[in-house]
Amino acid sequence: MVIRDISWEQTIPLRHSILWPNKPPEYCHVEGDRDALHFGAFTNDELVCVASVYLKLDQARLRKFATKVDCQGQGIGSKMLTFILHSLKNTETKVFWCDARESALTFYQRFGMLPYGERFYKADVSYFKMKVTIE
Repeated sequence: MVIRDISWEQTIPLRHSILWPNKPPEYCHVEGDRDALHFGAFTNDELVCVASVYLKLDQARLRKFATKVDCQGQGIGSKMLTFILHSLKNTETKVFWCDARESALTFYQRFGMLPYGERFYKADVSYFKMKVTIE
């Protein structure tokens, strides 16, 4: 598996098919996509995982993190998050955060991320904000 920078346009098909398959593809576009960092994990030249990071001042926000269904549970998402966190150590970033689906809280907790604030909903899916300090 190889992780490398990709364009925001390359993220859309996987974002759409995994995160919001019942919405139009445009629903998976995010304000700031053109200026964000986008990463792709490739296995045998196939894009199997995407993640986007939006930088603002000393904070980095993870959004639209998705792994192909048949590739989930194989450690690809963990390698992607490790790659991103390591990359951010070379920046001015002090806090890494995301809106985590409630079903994924334990995944993010393995990386030292802690939930904060109240549960909230996006299109009937429950979320918590989670963050970790970058050192």
